[in-house]
Amino acid sequence: MEKSKVDLFIGMNAEKFNPQDLLVIKEKLEKMDDDKFYLVQGLEFRNPSIILIIAIFLGWERFWLDDVALGILKIITCYGCLIWWIVDIISARERTKKYNFKKFNQTLSFM
Repeated sequence: MEKSKVDLFIGMNAEKFNPQDLLVIKEKLEKMDDDKFYLVQGLEFRNPSIILIIAIFLGWERFWLDDVALGILKIITCYGCLIWWIVDIISARERTKKYNFKKFNQTLSFM
């Protein structure tokens, strides 16, 4: 794939992935055919900052990260006596970046 497309994708989505994941993504994109790039380009990744805000004020970030079962359990247990809520606030950004990387890899596996 063209280097300019790879650099554009990395530049636009850098804050949505861990730095070590960006290296893997760059390698995979460089090996990808240009005609398949539109599948990756069309993906909408979650913004870690927005997920953090949702975690702080609502505590419903697990639903946005496709972790519905634990989201329901979290709400039923009153956020695990607030301990679960605090842990989720601390880990929200990291979990979002892992979710985005997983979504990226799943898309590539369908190609």
